[in-house]
Order: sequence, then C-alpha cells, then structure tokens
Amino acid sequence: MRASPLSYWLASAPPFTGGAEGGVEGKVDVAIIGGGFTGLSAALALAKRGARVVLLEAGRVVGEASGRNGGQCNNGTAHDYGTLSAKFGKDVAKAWYRAHCDAVDTVERLAREEGIACDFNRCGRVKLAAKPQHYDKLVRAHDLLAAEVDENVRLVPPEQVRDEVGSDAFHGALIQTTSAQLHPARFGVGLAEAAARASARIYEQAEVTGLDRLPQGWRVTSSRGTVSADQVLVATGGAPAAAPFGFFRRRIISVGSFVIATEPLDNATIDRLLPGRRNYVTSKNIGNYFRLTPDNRLIFGGRARFAISDPRSDLKSGRILEETMGELFPALKGVGVDHVWGGMVDLTADRVPRAGEQDGLYYAMGYSGHGVQMATHMGQQMARVMSGEPDANPWAKLDWPSVPGHFGKPWFLPLVGLWYKWQDVIR
Repeated sequence: MRASPLSYWLASAPPFTGGAEGGVEGKVDVAIIGGGFTGLSAALALAKRGARVVLLEAGRVVGEASGRNGGQCNNGTAHDYGTLSAKFGKDVAKAWYRAHCDAVDTVERLAREEGIACDFNRCGRVKLAAKPQHYDKLVRAHDLLAAEVDENVRLVPPEQVRDEVGSDAFHGALIQTTSAQLHPARFGVGLAEAAARASARIYEQAEVTGLDRLPQGWRVTSSRGTVSADQVLVATGGAPAAAPFGFFRRRIISVGSFVIATEPLDNATIDRLLPGRRNYVTSKNIGNYFRLTPDNRLIFGGRARFAISDPRSDLKSGRILEETMGELFPALKGVGVDHVWGGMVDLTADRVPRAGEQDGLYYAMGYSGHGVQMATHMGQQMARVMSGEPDANPWAKLDWPSVPGHFGKPWFLPLVGLWYKWQDVIR
C-alpha cells in the first residue's frame, strides 16, 4: 500500500465544526491572522477577556506547521542553555529557559481546562548522544542545568543507554523528565472549538491579501471579505507572499522538516526498542526525532534534506528517513510506512523566538522547532500584551534585524545544509 501524503496527525483528527459561516465583515477589537497554535491560543484568551475577535486562516485550522510536526512538547530552548548564558547573560538565559518550561505547563493547562482529548502525556525527553564526545557535552549541559535552572534532568551513562533505547547507535543520553507529548492536531482543533465557544469568529479558507492603516486601527482584507479591527496579531509563522507581510518574510527562514509514520508495531518490538515510550532526539545538527503514538506507530522525523516541503520533496525525504530508521533500528527495516509528510519549521537567524509590535502590528513567531509549546504559550502571552501587560512578552527587548540577502525564498538552504553536514562530520 502506498503511504499517504497526509500528516498522520491531520488524518486522525476530528473535523473543526465551529467555523464561522458567510463573509467576513464588520468591526472587531482584534483580528488575528493565522489559525495555528499561536493564533488559536490568542483568540481563546482574548475572547475570554471579552474582546470581539476574528481569526482568518488561509487554509484549515492547524493545517500547516501546527498539524505537521513530530508531536513533541519539550522543555528546553533551541540553544544549549550554557551557550545562551554566555551570549545573553545568566538572568536572560534563565528567563528564556523557564519560559519554555512554562509553555509545556500552558499546553497541559489548556488541554485540561477545555477538555481537549489530545493524549497529553508527561513522558520525558531523551537527548541521545550520537557520538562519544557528544555525551561529554551532555554531561556539562546536565551539570549546568541542574545547578542553575532545571532540577528535572538526569544523565544516562553509555553503559546504560540501552535501558532507554534498543540501538547500538548511541553513547549515553540526557533526560528532561517533565517534557511531554500529545496529538497536536487534536489539540489544535480543540483550541479552535474552545475559541469558537468563547465567541471568537474563526474563518477558514480566508487568505489575507491586504492590511491598511486607518485613522484608528486597521482594515484587513481577505478572500472572504473585509473587517476593521483596533488591533491585529500576525501569527503566520513563515509569512505568506502577500505584500503586507514583507517585514516578517525578510526575518523568518522557513525550512522543511519531514516525518514518516509506520504501521502499528507489536508490543514486543516496542518493549525491546523504546521501553520508556518517551520523546527522543539525537544530538547531531542534522539529526532525528521520534516517538510512539498511542496506537503503537513510530513517528520518525528529521531535517532529512535542507529543502522546502512540497509533495515531491516530502517523498524524497521520506525515503531517506526510512533508511535512517532502519540504520538506527535494524529490527524496523522493511516495516510498513503508512504516512509520509513534511512541514515548515520557521527559524530566526539566531534561533531565538520573536514577539512584539512592529509599526502597530503585533506578532509572535520564529519558534525554531519548539512551536508546539511556545506557539501555544505565546498566544496566551500576546493576549496579555495586547491587553496592556507588556512584561508578559519574554522576548520584548530583542532587536530583530533582517537576514541579509533574504527576501522570501531561502535560496541559501543547500549551502546551510552542507555546512551542518560538515559540522556533523568533524564534531
């Protein structure tokens, strides 16, 4: 059977039933552009504060990155904590690290408060040393984290790593025990239903094509009509090609991340290969991430190729992932693959998120591979910022220069890929 090109998460999520009907029109307090985790979380929070909210999504809710990821909801920053501390100072590094921990708590809280059945589970995340020298780095990272910011970490020495993962490819590990996993598309649809219940109007298939300043507020033009709003939140991630988003397109680098989902595995195989049923990531720059689903499928992903996600690229990357999975776990060679898909990871040049206000537009994006938790959290935080609490934004003091030579299409991705591959060889 040929693998489905649809994300396993989107294929197994319920439909969103609370979408607004008819055309977009009228006057609102807040217009939100983007129906992923950031926009939906903000819509829910703002509507519960009594704001009149319209959310405009070009496709289906959580149809892009929010429904196309690896289903991991991990503590910790994209950067090594020690690297952040050296560059930005200990106090800033602590605040950013704790924001990521708070973000996992936010996901759990919203799932609980809104009754969202998304299989949220505090399983822990295992970072696997792909080389012996990588374990030495994990030891240093563990010692600094435990001493300064996160007591919920522990080391797995090389001689015990097979207790966590049944593979000869790894040389020790670091576990962050409070990290979680969930079904991201079910969570996202649940957020959308909750926001609709709170009276937010959510329009799917409503691509935004124009943003115009008014004497007070904005006029937002979409393929389903026009609305005027006192405030606008841009929650698009990799901004679309439309002219109003040029500022963000020059600052966000979108790169494909690719995923496969196997057929269901038997319990004996799982007990042998992944007895802890945790989240797993490898320590290479071009590494892999994987986890099990409740129905015993292995979700196995990575930046298999530095390329944009499209149907052809997804299939090529899927074949690479299938081969890599077999190398790490020989017992899985030849196992059936039921889904192959890709999604776009939205990076900033320094891999630190950005949120704030630009020329009167509010925004939050650039989560750099940590979007499941940070997007959800920042939707809540930006609702506070837009309601008069500027200190709720942990990234408020960061400047955001444009990427030189970047005007939308990331022509430099193959060069970046070669650089990271070389780094994986020599380090």
